[in-house]
Amino acid sequence: MKIYNCIKDFKPVENPIVTIGTFDGVHLGHRAIFRRMVEEAAQVDGETVVITFYPHPRIVLGLDSSNLKFINTQEKKVNLIEEAGIDYLVVIPFTKEFASLTSEEFISDFVVEKTHPIKIYTGYNHHFGKNRQGSFDELVSLGKQHDFDVEQIEAQEANDVAISSTKIRKLLETGAVKAANSFLGYEYSITGNVVKGKAIGRDIGFPTANIEVADEFKLIAAVGVYACRVLYMGRIYKGMSNIGYRPTINHGELTIEVNIFDFDQQLYGEEITIYFVDRMRDERKFKNLEALTAQLVKDKEHALKLL
Repeated sequence: MKIYNCIKDFKPVENPIVTIGTFDGVHLGHRAIFRRMVEEAAQVDGETVVITFYPHPRIVLGLDSSNLKFINTQEKKVNLIEEAGIDYLVVIPFTKEFASLTSEEFISDFVVEKTHPIKIYTGYNHHFGKNRQGSFDELVSLGKQHDFDVEQIEAQEANDVAISSTKIRKLLETGAVKAANSFLGYEYSITGNVVKGKAIGRDIGFPTANIEVADEFKLIAAVGVYACRVLYMGRIYKGMSNIGYRPTINHGELTIEVNIFDFDQQLYGEEITIYFVDRMRDERKFKNLEALTAQLVKDKEHALKLL
């Protein structure tokens, strides 16, 4: 996949099949759009183009900025779009000036002028342009003016529920990672560098890698204990992760730590990715380390069954 970080640099391609959006999560709904684009491109000897924005519009516009979190980092989003088989990704630098463009100006002066689409695919609830005023009907009208077709992909469902990024974020915020994963089509993950902790886990036979997440806007799932998989140096390991405040030792700060099963390597400074499979229990305070250790033994047995 070729990436353009400015739409002005985009070079004309054969029969462009285009879609536009923020694509937080790159969930099953987004993937349905990408899949249809790839199929269409194959039929018309065309190429697929995804147009997205960075930073996220809500960051630039200050909308709900105090609680603003996203399912994936920009790097992860780009990787997932590439995995979907897209040929070109155009990342438009989002500014307040850009946000002032009307829906017609955006489609005419940016999308049509720069990419010359023969067809634009859109999701069932997509809006565009200033104050998100642009609608599917307007896009159809603009298509007639500029000679491109428009197709809307209906909402995708999981367990009879329409999939959306908002719903996935809410699931993760309550710790329902298994349900969130069913909407995403892959396992929700957190990537970070391993930092030094208090090494109490090692003392009780459950050493943990504590990770630090660089992206302040990355959504961290709810506090709790999870069965997980861990990616390190190209290899996947089984494990269990705790997101929380470690009340038994009065830690006080939110930490993300993982006990990797059958693993005994030094990880300080290394990057690992934790893939969350299912939430096993709430975090709670134990009367002493012995009681905590006994629970961790049970947690490991539970995690191995889930994994």
